[in-house]
Amino acid sequence: MTQPARIFLSSPHMSDQGYEQQYVQEAFDTNWIAPLGTNVNEFEREFAEKVHIKSAAALSSGTAAIHLALKAAGVGSGDIVFCQSLTFSATANPIIYQDAIPVFIDSDYKTWNMSPEALEEAFHKYPNVKAVVVVHLYGLSAEINRIKELCDHYNVALIEDAAESLGTYYNGQQTGTFGDYGIFSFNGNKIITTSGGGMLVSNNEEMIQKARFWATQSREPARHYEHKELGYNYRMSNVVAGIGRGQLKVLDDRVNKKTEIYRHYINELSELDGIQFMPENNWDRPNYWLSSILLQGSIRPLDLINALEKENIESRPVWKPMHLQPYFEKYDFVGTNVAEQLFLNGVCLPSDTKMKEEDLHRVTKLIKGLWRI
Repeated sequence: MTQPARIFLSSPHMSDQGYEQQYVQEAFDTNWIAPLGTNVNEFEREFAEKVHIKSAAALSSGTAAIHLALKAAGVGSGDIVFCQSLTFSATANPIIYQDAIPVFIDSDYKTWNMSPEALEEAFHKYPNVKAVVVVHLYGLSAEINRIKELCDHYNVALIEDAAESLGTYYNGQQTGTFGDYGIFSFNGNKIITTSGGGMLVSNNEEMIQKARFWATQSREPARHYEHKELGYNYRMSNVVAGIGRGQLKVLDDRVNKKTEIYRHYINELSELDGIQFMPENNWDRPNYWLSSILLQGSIRPLDLINALEKENIESRPVWKPMHLQPYFEKYDFVGTNVAEQLFLNGVCLPSDTKMKEEDLHRVTKLIKGLWRI
């Protein structure tokens, strides 16, 4: 029996207009394949302009961007860094790269992101913290004004992991531009992709220039290879940046499609008992990167994930919090286990921008069928 066509969670989606190929071809035609070139310079400029910030550095990954943000914030050996627990490990790993100590902060149900109340409790417990890393999970904005106020009050650097929230706005301002540093990801499953890559942004142009220096092996401007600081091979290539320039042109289209997908799920599934959709707030305009739900009845996340997988439909659990991960469980956690409940009860539904209407109906029909069993 032929298996139905695969429906992906969130896969790469190149523009119909071929913007990406045009910029990549230009890189080939000029022989600027790597490491740098016009596409890198223009992608940084165009991206900074798009999110309304002064400066951006195109890097090999979002993880590299977080690492350099921590370094720019002065985080070093033995320093404490508050980090949102409900996230992917790439948010927390760079803290260890810097030989610093993560303290994981709980989420709240209002945003699914860092709880300002838990963060304030953590500040009282650890007054000498060096930096805070907040995440805008699944394209939902954290309550960033309250978090920024706390960081400003305690004179602590704020780093925004906006890997999943390009195109998400808090009170009309792009997430990732409130803190001292913001990071974005262009991994294959993100709302726009360069196949792999990331961007570090800041209004501190001097530190972005320094980050570019670190990212190119800290090579001094000498005829010979001179290195006075530890460097990294973190710069984005000119070919990859060409893909990014093309993708940036269709960002608004991708946000519109993600929103359409989320609204379809709301319309079709909201009457089912035991389903709660991810939160919406009047100050938040999400990009709806992954449409996610909580299950509170007899049907559990694994039941739904397995039922979808049998029909060749990809879904996945909500992130497992960092403080529950074997590698990180030795570090402190501040909160009331909201993050754990979101993990235990959450499912990310297919949110691929290439989904057609019949694909969406196929998904929702299957889900409704589970409720009739």
